[in-house]
Amino acid sequence: MSDALNNRYDFMIVFDVQDGNPNGDPDAGNLPRVDAETGFGLVTDVCLKRKVRNYVQLVKELADGFDIFIKEKAILNDEISRAFASEEVKAVNAKDDGRRTETARQWMCRNYYDIRTFGAVMSTGENAGQVRGPVQLTFARSVEPVVTLEHSITRMAVATEKEAVKQKGDNRTMGRKYTVPYGLYVAKGFVSPQLAKQTGFCGKDLELFWQALMNMFEYDRSAARGVMSTRKLIVFKHADPLGDAPAWKLFDLVKIEQAGSSELPPRSFADYRVEIDRGACPDRVEIIEKL
Repeated sequence: MSDALNNRYDFMIVFDVQDGNPNGDPDAGNLPRVDAETGFGLVTDVCLKRKVRNYVQLVKELADGFDIFIKEKAILNDEISRAFASEEVKAVNAKDDGRRTETARQWMCRNYYDIRTFGAVMSTGENAGQVRGPVQLTFARSVEPVVTLEHSITRMAVATEKEAVKQKGDNRTMGRKYTVPYGLYVAKGFVSPQLAKQTGFCGKDLELFWQALMNMFEYDRSAARGVMSTRKLIVFKHADPLGDAPAWKLFDLVKIEQAGSSELPPRSFADYRVEIDRGACPDRVEIIEKL
């Protein structure tokens, strides 16, 4: 396959939030997620993958090979059954469970972008096996501790007539909303060419993934999330498929610090400076700035 991946990639995505909740925790009343010991803000890898999936579903709607397995209201076992209803799986001897599972797994990888990218467990119904995805993401962590604010909000209506009677003609009800005034977050990720060959994840898929990381917030607007934006996407491309340097050494080349000496807390990306020590980068690693 001419478009097969032959390089290892490590990458960093830098994004920010202003007056919004980047990733509420349902176990904490939907408060923004924070490291309880340090106060640094957190955004889960699941949250970021969801945004990537939504972007791909939007821009590749109805395109062959770019369906999304984990999507809203999807019944996963029904999606897996589609593989077993395909002609190529039907052609396999019904008694050869191992080959049928592998054929179904390959069919799912070929038809679902998120499976060949992030992997999936597909043994909940008819067994299509498990896939370990070539693209892996970490939690995002804020550069500095964040402040979580709680706001009172008013709704000028009630949901039922019973509530209206209880309120004695005053339809106003109170609620709470949680935001982070400003936070700059960094998530790290990895792309394995070895696993890419197993799932069929190719160069075209990788370019779509980079586009998703750069644009995913542009198509995911809501009042609850405030203003979220991808500010930097820094990619380290290794010449060797096994890598030419440990990922942590490459990530350490990127320094994010406050730009000025203001005593006020940062409230925009302009308050930070992002620098890359290119001189310390190994010769066989290429640094690519997508933004």
